[in-house]
Amino acid sequence: MIDFGFPKFQRLLCLGAHSDDIEIGCSGVIRQLLASEHPPQVHWHVLSSVSERKAEALQSAATWSGGKARVTAHAYRDGFFPAEFDQIKQCFRSLREEIQPDLVLTHHGRDAHQDHRIVSELCWQEFRESTILEYEIPKFDGDLGQPNFFVPLSVEIAEAKISHLLSHFPSQRDRAWYREDVFRGVLALRGVEAASPSGFAEAFYARKLRCV
Repeated sequence: MIDFGFPKFQRLLCLGAHSDDIEIGCSGVIRQLLASEHPPQVHWHVLSSVSERKAEALQSAATWSGGKARVTAHAYRDGFFPAEFDQIKQCFRSLREEIQPDLVLTHHGRDAHQDHRIVSELCWQEFRESTILEYEIPKFDGDLGQPNFFVPLSVEIAEAKISHLLSHFPSQRDRAWYREDVFRGVLALRGVEAASPSGFAEAFYARKLRCV
């Protein structure tokens, strides 16, 4: 394993299909980047978010980022992203031109949820000059794979992430998988694979990396 360290990024674009996806998949990395010596501009976009879920998304992102993220909640239809492909593609094209992100955090391209896959596919179409890291979401489908990019998290950030997920998304509490032990278990498993000193890590799929 070669440790290159985590590069410095000036403009970070975080994309989530649903209101809690970014928090589940990559909020630890976001928190660590915001706490770095030269934190990036964080652009946080939730693509399907209406009514109660929109309120959760906006409050969660603002709280987790300490008000440092530029948060936008869109209203594409949950579960219908393939049918809204053209509109989402145009949205991403506008984001590319406006933000010109150095780093994009997005869904895994082989995620079993169709909305997640569409988001990932469009990222690779529209953000070809950006570093793209694909995060993972645990779910019933059993689609967790073998990621190849790991970011160790401190115990403090890992525990804060778990607590944040459980307290900021009450609409999800009736879901069987939305549990403390699930979130901690994924972080701990990836921590083992990353040989993380804290025992916790977030994992990503890096299809293409350029050494500069």
